[in-house]
This record gives sequence, structure tokens and C-alpha cells, in this order.
Amino acid sequence: MNFKEFEELIHAKKYSEIKKIYSEMEEYDISVLLSDLSEEELKQAFRLLPKDIAADVFTNFDNDLQVELIKALSTSETKELVEDMYTDDAADLFEEMPSGVVSKILAKVDKETRDEINALLKYPKNSAGSLMAVEYVDLKKGLTIKESIDRIRKQAEDVVAIDNCFVVDKKRKLLGSVSIKDLLVNNPYKLIDDIMEEVAHPIYTLMDQEEVAKIFQDYDCTTLPVVDSEGLLVGVITIDDVLDILEQEVSEDISKMAAIIPDKDATPYLKKTTWELYKSRMPWLLILMISSLFTGTIITSYESALASYVILTSFIPMIMDTGGNAGSQASVTIIRALSLDEIEFKDLFKVIWKEIRVACICGITLGICNFFRLILINNIAVNISLIVSSTLILTIFIAKIIGSFLPMLAAKLKLDPAVMASPLITTIVDASSLVIYFKIACTALGI
Repeated sequence: MNFKEFEELIHAKKYSEIKKIYSEMEEYDISVLLSDLSEEELKQAFRLLPKDIAADVFTNFDNDLQVELIKALSTSETKELVEDMYTDDAADLFEEMPSGVVSKILAKVDKETRDEINALLKYPKNSAGSLMAVEYVDLKKGLTIKESIDRIRKQAEDVVAIDNCFVVDKKRKLLGSVSIKDLLVNNPYKLIDDIMEEVAHPIYTLMDQEEVAKIFQDYDCTTLPVVDSEGLLVGVITIDDVLDILEQEVSEDISKMAAIIPDKDATPYLKKTTWELYKSRMPWLLILMISSLFTGTIITSYESALASYVILTSFIPMIMDTGGNAGSQASVTIIRALSLDEIEFKDLFKVIWKEIRVACICGITLGICNFFRLILINNIAVNISLIVSSTLILTIFIAKIIGSFLPMLAAKLKLDPAVMASPLITTIVDASSLVIYFKIACTALGI
């Protein structure tokens, strides 16, 4: 459906045609279509959605649009919408809303929904407890497979997932899990106790979301139970929540690697104000600007060398850029390996030794290529070509070591390795490469 055509249908108040369009579209596609409407148009279009899909469409909107729409809807409409949403989605919504608005909405919804949402809001942000949904099928120990399937059938419409169901005792202590496949292929009069499997990796309510995502990734899970400190089943986390976590974590790491303070609210770029972008970028720019004064100081201290051999100045950008790129390559590779748990701090010497070998090969290759380029193409004297090329080799050597060491040191100090990425490493490598360059030049030229 073309957006312009859809907008015209709203203006013409052709509501029956709009409802027909809705019936032919997926919830996500509807949310995309509605996202670009004005506030008044959005309110009209949203009210025309069938009740059974309105909540699903709503959860696909970004946070700002959700809050905007909630404020535009009447209290009764909001109450109905919230009661139709899964509790984890409702809790995510309320975290972004003013407390006064949240209190008014919660006062209108039924007590069960209110209690469930309030329980989730009490957990720390980005913890497993704040992510979990409480709509799940729990099967009591001692049920037959037939009784279990009947229970699943009755609750299927109101739960987030039924691919895995979890078995509990009378006190709700988690005992194991059973898949729909196992329920379907076994004798209907067999006890679920006989076919259930132990949950080897349950999620605990206060577990950090990164650790949750790692467990899902490592063990190829689609649904996992969440238990409290006593081992009681309190909720479930599904793979769609984990995909959101991964997107958020990747966005944060990219921001840090680009020397930008991460946006915790994941506000879309076009909805960020100029001031918000300024605040996220300025601190690191200021730090890096001040740190770059070291390179200026180094250049100033070698003015006599530059005055005697002005041609040395023309190679400074090439040496600094190559060193920065070499350091960035190493740091990004190490940061990724750390995030995937491929390496730990105890592997430091193995990593450094590997990077030394890579640095030697890369440095010598670039040094030889640069030497012949300067002599054959740029007609530079042999002694100057040797100085520049040998500096290039040493710069790459130092850059690779710094680029691999700093992220591992950050991880050891319980800091985010992404902070030690390109901008900071480039600044350190720039200063180091200049010192190496001028030391070699002064020694070789007798300045």
C-alpha cells in the first residue's frame, strides 16, 4: 500500500477501505505504514485497527511514537490497549513515560495486569527481570501428556510462546522443560515427568541482559525460563527480546568505537535534537583534541630537524594515518573476540605474539612497497626513503601491540573494551609514531 494513497483514504474518511487494507497486511507492515502519519491521522488510523491486532501493531512503533499515541488516546482506549499487550512490552513502554501518566494508566487497568506490570518495573533496567514476560504456560508435575496439551490449548492465545513449556511443582519451583514436539510424539497417557528435560541454563531475574543474550546465542535457545533466587518460575524470555538486546548492544559498541556517548534510549537519528547529538559527541571530541596536543608538542620539539629537512614534514600524515589504521584493525579484531568470549586476559601473551607476527609481515610489506615508491615514483633520496620506510615498519609494529593490548586491559579492569577503540588508540599511536619518526631521522641524519 502506497503511503500517499493511504493518507488520502484517511482524509476522505473511507474507513471501510482502510479496514480491508488492514486485513490484508501483517502487523509490522501496518506499523511502518502508520509511523509517518501526523498525530491526528495516526490517532484516526489506529482506532480503526481490529482489537486483536492493535496491541501487536502498537508494540512495533518506536518508543516516542508509542508515548505520543498513548497521550492522544482516551483513558478507556489506553486501558484496553495495555491490557491486550504482553506485560514485558507494557513495562518497556512505561519506562519511557512520565511517572504521572503511568500512574493514571495503571489506576484504570485491572488489578492483575497492574500487579504484573508493577512487578516488572521494580527490576533494574536491562536486567532479565525487566525483560521477561509473565504470560507463559506452566505445567504441573504429575500431569499426563493429554492433560498438558489440553492446558496448553486453553492458554495458547494469551501466552508469548508455546514451543517450550516449563514444569513446576506445587510451590512453582522449576523442575524442567518439555517441548511441543515431545508432547505430540509421545503416548498421551504418559506422565510429563517422564519426558521432561532439565533446564541446564535458566535465567535469573537480576542477570544482565548481555549475559542473557550470550546464553541464548551459545545454546541456540528460543525460549528460556526466568527464576528468582529461590528457583521459582516467575517468567520467560523469548528470542525476539534477545534480538532487541543484541541490536541495542551493537549500537552501543559502535557509538563507543566512534567516540560517541551511547544513547541508552535508542532514539532514532531524525528524532534526536541538535543538542542531544552535541552532548553525545562533544565530550570525546574535547578529550581527543586535548590529547592531540601531545602530537603538536612532539612536532614543536623537533623543529630543528624539520627546518633542516623540510621534506620530512610531507610524510607525517602518511605515517600517522597508516599507524592509526593498523591500530584500529587490531583493536576491532580483539574487541570482537572479547565480546564472543574467544579470548580472555589470560590469553594476553598469545594475542600479543600473534599480533607481533602479523605486524612484522604487514610492516615489512608496506615498508618495502613504500621504499620503492619513494625512490622510483617520487624521486626521493635513498636515505630519506629508508628513514620513512623503517619508521613505517616500527609504527605498524607498535600500533598492532597497542591496538591489541588496550582492549584486553579494559576488559580486565571491567571496562567496556569498545571504549579503547579507534579514536583513543589512534591518538596514542600518532604520538608514538612521531617520536619514532623523529628519533630515527635525527639519528640517521645526524641532526
